[in-house]
Amino acid sequence: MMNMLSWRKDLHLSRSREIAGVLVGHGWDSLLENFGLFHPAKSLNQKASHGGSQTGPEHLRSALEELGTTFIKLGQILSTRADLLPPDYLTELTKLQDSAAPVPFEAVRDTLVSELKQPLESAFLSFDPEPLAAASIGLAHAATLPDGTEVVVKVRRPGVVEQVHEDLEILKELATAAGRHWEFADRYDLVGIVEEFSETLKAELDYIREGHNAERFAGDFANEAGIHIPKVYWETTTSRVLTLERIRGTKINDLVSLDEQGINRSALAGFATGVVMRMVCENGFFHADPHPGNFFIEPDGTIALIDFGMVGVLDERVQEHLADLLININHQDAEGLVDVFLYLGVSGKHVARDLLRRDIEHLLSTYWGLPLNELRISAVLSDVFAVMRRHQLHLPSNLALLLKTVVMIEGLGLNLDPEFHLTSALEPYADRLVMRKYSPTKLVRNLGRASLDLARLGAEMPQHLRRIVSAAENGNLQIGMRPEGFDPVIRRVERIANRIVLGVLAAAFINGLAVLASVYRPPGWESWAWVVFAFGFICALTLGLYLALSILRSRHG
Repeated sequence: MMNMLSWRKDLHLSRSREIAGVLVGHGWDSLLENFGLFHPAKSLNQKASHGGSQTGPEHLRSALEELGTTFIKLGQILSTRADLLPPDYLTELTKLQDSAAPVPFEAVRDTLVSELKQPLESAFLSFDPEPLAAASIGLAHAATLPDGTEVVVKVRRPGVVEQVHEDLEILKELATAAGRHWEFADRYDLVGIVEEFSETLKAELDYIREGHNAERFAGDFANEAGIHIPKVYWETTTSRVLTLERIRGTKINDLVSLDEQGINRSALAGFATGVVMRMVCENGFFHADPHPGNFFIEPDGTIALIDFGMVGVLDERVQEHLADLLININHQDAEGLVDVFLYLGVSGKHVARDLLRRDIEHLLSTYWGLPLNELRISAVLSDVFAVMRRHQLHLPSNLALLLKTVVMIEGLGLNLDPEFHLTSALEPYADRLVMRKYSPTKLVRNLGRASLDLARLGAEMPQHLRRIVSAAENGNLQIGMRPEGFDPVIRRVERIANRIVLGVLAAAFINGLAVLASVYRPPGWESWAWVVFAFGFICALTLGLYLALSILRSRHG
């Protein structure tokens, strides 16, 4: 057992040194210093190779690609965090390519046989050894089921789970260390961001969860014509293998092929956008990676979606706050928008509310009155994120995914139709979102919930009061408070108390000397009395001067 722990520790250290070496090699030694790993270049005995032709963002992208699956996925997640990173980094991180070399087919065969508990020839009538795609997490192979159904089989790479879990452990350790040495990490809760990323990546590793995501989307659009979600074949699906109906069609960004098929690209842009908006505003469950490679147009014009590993969830409370956001924008209510930002959980540790409201008012005045066809959502969000970074605000992960999805779907629409305007497509769904919040049905339901809460509170109140009274009688009543934001007040009170103590000490010292001189007169005291008085006077004068100087300093500070 001890040998196993020692082996794991050595492996962990080896990977940590590899990560540090790659970062130093791309000139990111300052990042390691922020993580509390001081002088990494000296400890690695390696000289950073900055490369004059690459910019800082390009070096970061190259380093993440070199470090593999975990860090590629981390970069893809960071590319959605405009609240954390400036635009040049976001642009570069969107170029991260989640691709890797194919795995030898024998390794793929071994995984399939191990997972499906049967020979490959029994599970599939045919299986193409050449992958359709090879990503960092898994490979996609074309196959045919015994009944002749064409499918795509996703097979997870051997060893990828173990590598990802080790990298995530290292990232958590680095985030914890950074919180102690780096103001940015503490301000933006880097540990929390890493934990959210860990949950997202672990979900992508589990193909059973991805299969359930696909089935949920299929259920949401079961009665919607023109939407095709591939069927999941559970008989040949496990946590490491996912079998889906094969999609045939044209990629949505293949404009030449779409034109040859006579597809109305303007109508397609509106319909594709509507699909995503329905996910967000009505279902609260949305595809969080709507890049063109995941949209296929079938011969009859139906939109087929693939890849359901990354999804976003918006509960009813968040949807209601989004409705409030729209209402306050419409009413030019900057104060209301500040409240919505705080409700949505985007506040940092300290928020200068007046300054934030001023910046929001300026932002509203910039876009107020402009026709919808002159607005670009990506430009508006860029300005919003600039305000957020200025005030050290950050988004919860689900909202970061939502805004990234909105920006991506606008880009998809513009690629199909240069005259496309996402604001016009958004308007009916935004209206529906607001109407749903204030519909009579919703108000009645909220009233019912409030009545139940009041009834429960009324029934439980005597018991709670009895416990409080009993605790007070027994001397066990404790009230806990976290005085966040009161630190300056507390420090001022402490200074005042210290001055009072100094003043009392000085007065007591002088008074004590006077009493001693008038009462206590031992024989021969006249010869050394002047020494006592001089010492007492100097002490009292020193205390008094220190007290006066501290008061003057506080007035001018």
